[in-house]
Amino acid sequence: MAELKIYRTYKMNADLKDPVIFEIKTMIQDEGLIKRLGVVHELSGVSTSTLDNWFNGGTRCPQNRTICAVTSALGYKRTWEKTKDIDLQKELKIAKAWNERQRKAQEEAERRVAKRKPVRHHREQRVS
Repeated sequence: MAELKIYRTYKMNADLKDPVIFEIKTMIQDEGLIKRLGVVHELSGVSTSTLDNWFNGGTRCPQNRTICAVTSALGYKRTWEKTKDIDLQKELKIAKAWNERQRKAQEEAERRVAKRKPVRHHREQRVS
């Protein structure tokens, strides 16, 4: 069974797409290339079908190397900025409680799926 991993500190958007997709789309729009994805392909090596799947298709979580290929080809550099200090003990307590809730929810989901699975009965084979 496929599983969508949910992280406590990372929020997907309502379409369950990684927010980086929308950030990259904005970059491409700002460069005037949203209707010229072939140019983005030429610059980055990332196929136009990949880009189209990010923006209009079913891609939810693009690979980091593909993201970096597109953004660096457009002249962008990734930076990390610390925006807050954390109280480690407080955050660990919150995280442990959240992880426990997720574990219980996963067990419940598995129980419901197992309950729905049809029981297969094997027919006796006739010997001729």
